[in-house]
Amino acid sequence: MSGTADHPTAVAEGELPEVDFSTFVLSLAHSALVHLGVAPTIDGERAERDLTLAKQTIDVLAILAEKTKGNLTGQEERLMEQLLYDLRLQYVEASK
Repeated sequence: MSGTADHPTAVAEGELPEVDFSTFVLSLAHSALVHLGVAPTIDGERAERDLTLAKQTIDVLAILAEKTKGNLTGQEERLMEQLLYDLRLQYVEASK
């Protein structure tokens, strides 16, 4: 992964970041946000809200959190907790 002097973690155009647990979880969270109609799709378009797919993706994250309990670093555990909290709140808001 290459970056710039100002942004050492910046990703060069066309280059994907290294996949680790955090980027995997963030990818799933982004998918949930797209389904909630909050985040743009990969092509920058606004996706149609699909609460069924949003809930399914949030549920996948919850299962992943449960199955990895005790095996995560403190930072990874906090990331999972915060993402699930935020996504669940946004799902409730979108469901109103």
